[in-house]
Amino acid sequence: MTNKNHFLPLLIDMSDKTVVIFGSGSVGDRKATLFSEYAKVTIVSRSFSDTFFEMERKNGVKLIKADAGKLSDTEITTIICEAFLVIPATNDRTVNERITSLSKSIGILTNEVDAIGDVTVPAVIKRGELTISISTTGSSPAFSRFTRQQVEKIITPEFADMIKIQDEIRTYLKNEVPDQRDRKDILWNILESKEVWSALEESYEKGFKIAQDIVREKISRKVR
Repeated sequence: MTNKNHFLPLLIDMSDKTVVIFGSGSVGDRKATLFSEYAKVTIVSRSFSDTFFEMERKNGVKLIKADAGKLSDTEITTIICEAFLVIPATNDRTVNERITSLSKSIGILTNEVDAIGDVTVPAVIKRGELTISISTTGSSPAFSRFTRQQVEKIITPEFADMIKIQDEIRTYLKNEVPDQRDRKDILWNILESKEVWSALEESYEKGFKIAQDIVREKISRKVR
């Protein structure tokens, strides 16, 4: 059991959650850029580049100018007490370990830079409502990025449009086609239609029109 990977991929709504990041170096910058798009972010650092001030202006990131190494345990605990996730990303491993220890002592998840923490941050591909995460659980971040680049060649922007078509057609079919198996067959016909995929390369409207034609044809056959 000790060698088993216990990390489970989950999608979590971060909109009402707080992420606290210690450090504004390259790692802190990368983490802040990612999480500020999804969550409320607080960054603690001795100094900040223009990138962070832009995040403050654009995404409401909270900047706390302080040297984490000189903060007391009580001061750090006060900063992180309402956090969902803490990311110790200073250039001092001892400071990072202290922040991690304090976070764990009050039940807060950590994403560690120097070790495998409670949370690993995957490479992410987003195509509209489609989200794909890729992780080696910290074993090789470079391989995660490489895999993402390979998958992005296959998961094109048209995938986002196909999801929209599936959602709209599925809603329509619930009212027009009583049998769930018939609805499933129609949706799969659209998914497997080379005509629809080809049309989506030109525009969503063209792809949607061909999908509608497929629906009308399938329904008319059932009526007969």
